[in-house]
Amino acid sequence: MKEIVSLKRRILDEIHENGIKIYSLPECDSDEDEDYKVQVQQLKDSIPFAVIGANAMVEVAGKKIRGRQYPWGIVDIENPDHCDFIKLRTMLITHMQDLQEVTHDLHYENFRSQRLSTAGRGGAVGGGGGAGAIAAAASPGGAAIDATEQKLLEKDAELRRMQEMLARMQEQMKQQSTTNLAANF
Repeated sequence: MKEIVSLKRRILDEIHENGIKIYSLPECDSDEDEDYKVQVQQLKDSIPFAVIGANAMVEVAGKKIRGRQYPWGIVDIENPDHCDFIKLRTMLITHMQDLQEVTHDLHYENFRSQRLSTAGRGGAVGGGGGAGAIAAAASPGGAAIDATEQKLLEKDAELRRMQEMLARMQEQMKQQSTTNLAANF
């Protein structure tokens, strides 16, 4: 346990030293359930998550678990003493919408705005075509701008498809893990 704590501390120090922005869980409202507040605080305290991956089932005392076998023992990925997989899964299930919104509103829009300004738009952020795309296509060099706008529209559509797929997966995970979450918290 001391190794994990010191490694997490070192990772957080490097993140701060290098000015890397990471997702931070939203603050709880004062009217939130106390159990939820405790759960959110536990998740915040666990960042960065120490996760071990496993794609095999291992038998331990007649029970099959998802884990990894090492010469010194077995690591159970669903055991909170072994890794933060359950906490990471809980964070993703309970905060997926906020994570998507932060990712879209902050990171994607900053990226999009940057790309549009380098494409000759002078920093203007377009909403997806219309008169701006027609004017750009009519201007000299408009074909390149139009192609850039087309790529952005395709990426917007792909992002929407991925968000829909992620929402479906989130719902499936929520249904599958309801019993696991109740047992582990």
